[in-house]
Amino acid sequence: MKWSLLAVAVGFGIDLILGDPHGFPHPVVLIGKLISALEHGLRRIFPKTAGGEKAAGAVLWLLVATLSTLFPALLLWACRRISPWLGLAVESAMCWQILATKSLRDESMKVFDALETGDMEKSRYAVSMIVGRDTAGLDDAAITRAAVETVAENTSDGIVAPLVFLVLGGAPLGFFYKAVNTMDSMLGYVEPPYKNIGLVPAKMDDIMNYLPARLSALLMLLAGWLLGLDVKNGWKIFRRDRYNHASPNSAQTESVCAGLLGLRLAGDAWYHGVLHRKKYIGDELRPIAHQDIPRACRLLYVTAFLALIFCCGVKLLILY
Repeated sequence: MKWSLLAVAVGFGIDLILGDPHGFPHPVVLIGKLISALEHGLRRIFPKTAGGEKAAGAVLWLLVATLSTLFPALLLWACRRISPWLGLAVESAMCWQILATKSLRDESMKVFDALETGDMEKSRYAVSMIVGRDTAGLDDAAITRAAVETVAENTSDGIVAPLVFLVLGGAPLGFFYKAVNTMDSMLGYVEPPYKNIGLVPAKMDDIMNYLPARLSALLMLLAGWLLGLDVKNGWKIFRRDRYNHASPNSAQTESVCAGLLGLRLAGDAWYHGVLHRKKYIGDELRPIAHQDIPRACRLLYVTAFLALIFCCGVKLLILY
């Protein structure tokens, strides 16, 4: 366990330096290909009914979650048999690829840079790389808001929650979480053709993120205090709006971010050509501005460091 904790810290540092280099092989891409292959195969095997598709989704979830955990566990076991230092190096690389602090900042800042040029098509393309909603009709404010929302939500999904699982069970449990999260991202939609096959992946993602999302919100409030933001309003909006989302988890950090920055986030959005009616999160104390993207990124980074300190600190207290 001490080696795994060291690997988490090293992987966290590598992620801050390198992020997610384009063209570099990434295990999550392989997980995505496995999900796609199993989806197509299981759709052919199971009955084309609501019940059959739900059963296919359950089998898919079990297979992907098991394989995504088992393979890194066996690889680490083999590496540690050769040398604990080899095991440390491989697990550190795994932890690096599970975390997404720098890549989330980099991709959101591409939206900021595009907005600053005034090029709406470039801005819409940049934000389409980090959100699931339709972006063709978004104006300047909507693009900015989408980027801020993504940074806020993924502070939990991309950093704090993976850190929790990494500290609990090393890289294998970290990959288990990434598999769960990736299945939800690919299949967890309420419209066809994913409504039924994505039911189990979406519900399991809700369960796995329940505690990490709330921990993320509390750590983000602390980060807001360290950054001199409006923590009183952050706490107010968190308590009032943290369930203003179809997911029980997504609005936890979004509500904190909205309150700390004095913004109104969320609202109606289009997904795959279908309008989704959504409640607002936060109060519009001021108009949203391009600079709110780097502000959200600073909040992201401080929250990430606090999460690393908290998770590793609690684990060390338990160990000793």
